[in-house]
Amino acid sequence: MGNQMTEMLKGTLEGIVLAILARESAYGYEITAWLRERGFSDIAEGTIYALLVRIEQRGFVDVAKVPSEKGPPRKVYSLNAKGREQLAEFWRTWRVLADRIEQLHHNGNQHDQGA
Repeated sequence: MGNQMTEMLKGTLEGIVLAILARESAYGYEITAWLRERGFSDIAEGTIYALLVRIEQRGFVDVAKVPSEKGPPRKVYSLNAKGREQLAEFWRTWRVLADRIEQLHHNGNQHDQGA
């Protein structure tokens, strides 16, 4: 991913992680692996763990410690009602922003073509 993609991703990563957790509960490594499988290869595992700490502190997730076969228990994150509200707000904001950017792109193309 280029630098511009990385910067844009930083602003949306919380919403992306909330959307993943809306599908199913997961622990940090599973979230990172899911993102990497879908082309977000530059996301560091540490970035995801720091974000999970933030969304836990903000009360968007419930956390359960699940025994691990290798090492200490894993923290499994589940989206709760407050997190679902935050995710709904993320999608509303995303739609507005995407529409406005698309309008700029469309209008810019018309201008470039002499329309």
